[in-house]
Amino acid sequence: MSPIIIKTIQFFLSLSILIVLHELGHFIPAKYFKTRVEKFYLFFDVKFSLFKKKIGETEYGIGWLPLGGYVKISGMIDESMDKEAMAEEPKEWEFRSKPAWQRLIIMLGGVTVNFVLAVIIFIGLAYAYGEQYIANDSLKDGVWITDTTLGNALGIETGDKVIAVDGKKIKALNSIMPEVVYGEKITLERNGNTIEKDIPVDFIETISDNRENARFIKPRLPWVISQVPEESQNVSAGFEVGDILTTIAGTSVIYQDQVFPILEAKKGTTVDVVVKRNGANVPLQAKVSEDGKLGLMIGLTTIDAEEQGYLKINTTDYTFIESIPAGWNKGVKTLTDYIKGMKKIFNPDTGAYKEVGGFAAIGGMFPDTWNWPQFWATTAFISIILAFMNILPIPALDGGHVMFLLYEMVTGRKPSDKFLEYAQITGFFILIALLLFANGNDVYKLIFK
Repeated sequence: MSPIIIKTIQFFLSLSILIVLHELGHFIPAKYFKTRVEKFYLFFDVKFSLFKKKIGETEYGIGWLPLGGYVKISGMIDESMDKEAMAEEPKEWEFRSKPAWQRLIIMLGGVTVNFVLAVIIFIGLAYAYGEQYIANDSLKDGVWITDTTLGNALGIETGDKVIAVDGKKIKALNSIMPEVVYGEKITLERNGNTIEKDIPVDFIETISDNRENARFIKPRLPWVISQVPEESQNVSAGFEVGDILTTIAGTSVIYQDQVFPILEAKKGTTVDVVVKRNGANVPLQAKVSEDGKLGLMIGLTTIDAEEQGYLKINTTDYTFIESIPAGWNKGVKTLTDYIKGMKKIFNPDTGAYKEVGGFAAIGGMFPDTWNWPQFWATTAFISIILAFMNILPIPALDGGHVMFLLYEMVTGRKPSDKFLEYAQITGFFILIALLLFANGNDVYKLIFK
């Protein structure tokens, strides 16, 4: 099955789960407070619906426009803009007749469910799979910077040890980049000296311009041959799978990053090499191609790298009780990091607004192959996004309703229906503009990047 199809299926499955549960967050407290819910829809039913069935006083259905979902609550100014109903006298079962604190709970229900759902997923992932990562402090000779443009922009070099970001110690190698993206200062150890550098305010934009090399901080690993292709110019040179390159052109090497500059300088020549094989040093000769390659496949699994002492893999298994705080902490950290990212988006100097994406960007977050842990982890992350975006104080979003309800509770004065109607229309146009901008970014990246 095509990776695009797999991503699309995962995207719609995840989106459907999140929308239904979000709307249940509104539906359940509304019913509990005896407020009539006229419609409960997955996706929008503009003009017509794909499926609908009325059960009791509520019509349940599936719309054709996959831009979200909604519950239509009687007596509430919402996306339906039902002016005729609002012109009538309030009924006891309408939203507008309920106390402000009940209306607030109803409106907060969706974002609450989104956050709680993310935490539950993180708890399940911690319990089922635990946590595994390359220990950052196990990289005795620092990291490998595979892209010098990004490395120079950040001020980091191959061999540096990343100690902390914004004073927070880095324990996992794969957490360096997320922390750098949201951070302001990075602490490094270079040649035994501790140095602190400011993270450029526009570093996100720099990564965006070099997105194919965005994962440029890697562990330093030896040059270990994993395959000798039949078409290689060195197929008859005597290399074997598992050979470790230790000397090339008279220069001793330990890591892959030390080999590449030598190959670049020796293009089109034959060089003397020494490989370690079963504990013995074996001298060979190798031809370097005109583009600076030996024509050999290299690679070392993290498990093999750990066995050979180049890094350490930390594994934490959680009991069910232990997974609860682990999942909660993961949910809080994910939300906190997302808020930091949003702050950068609203700062034009960062260039982060260029990374705002729409449906294509969200769909691209899912793996190319079906992988349940990655699917649920991505779903949890999107759930956090939905929780945050929906609580923004923009009319037409849950946060807009919450803002007006809090105003009412503090001042004792309820905004007029006419004001709420105009606010809803304004909020709708703001959302349309944001939707066009985000998806326009997707189209731009597809065409020009």
